[in-house]
Amino acid sequence: MIKAENVRKVFGTTTVLESVDLAINPGEVVSILGASGSGKSTLIRCINGLEKLDGGRITVDDFDVSKPKELAEARKRSGTVFQLFNLYPHMTAVGNVALAPVEVLKRPRAEAEREARELLASVGLTDRADAYPTQLSGGQRQRVGICRALAMHPRYLLLDEVTSALDPEMTAEILNILARLAEGGTTMLFVTHEIEFARQISDRIVFLDKGRLVVDLPTAEFFAPSGGLASPRVVQFLSKMRKE
Repeated sequence: MIKAENVRKVFGTTTVLESVDLAINPGEVVSILGASGSGKSTLIRCINGLEKLDGGRITVDDFDVSKPKELAEARKRSGTVFQLFNLYPHMTAVGNVALAPVEVLKRPRAEAEREARELLASVGLTDRADAYPTQLSGGQRQRVGICRALAMHPRYLLLDEVTSALDPEMTAEILNILARLAEGGTTMLFVTHEIEFARQISDRIVFLDKGRLVVDLPTAEFFAPSGGLASPRVVQFLSKMRKE
């Protein structure tokens, strides 16, 4: 389980997260919705230890991400896919995917590269495995990013606005891949503005507003007038997103 308890994060004089409590169980797909600046991406970065907490506690399978020795174990259990790919430009697609299994999990390079090619093939990149990031489209680079996360065999996949830098056609490609992962039982925490996609794949919807978690409901209840829509802030947000 990923568990956030009374999480607080401050940048300067701005409180970005305040009193956030959240639990993600194995097998769940949970989407985090909210306006820009609501703290969605910061929460993901706190879970994977890229941001230090100013209060509260986050654990991944009972490993505390605020403790350096435990953070390493927590990161072995969760893979993160970023919105801007973050691939190493001097490495091929195979090299990017195989790097962490070799360096972190100490797997033999030949074995890691063989699995990397299998993962790349599974997302339609068989013929691009030896290409460098500058030779790939945005959608292809994001698929490499997903493979890189999956190569660590994580229990949890953290996805931070993974389609925000893509055009509509590339967005559809990535969403199809994520839908297949969800159907296969991959546990996902998904920060997104793709409202309808979140409705289709999510077990629960979490809504953040100004750093506070204001709604955490099963998907059907979130989108039902008697559930999530009972919150005026959620009504306002969904109405604006659908118009866009």
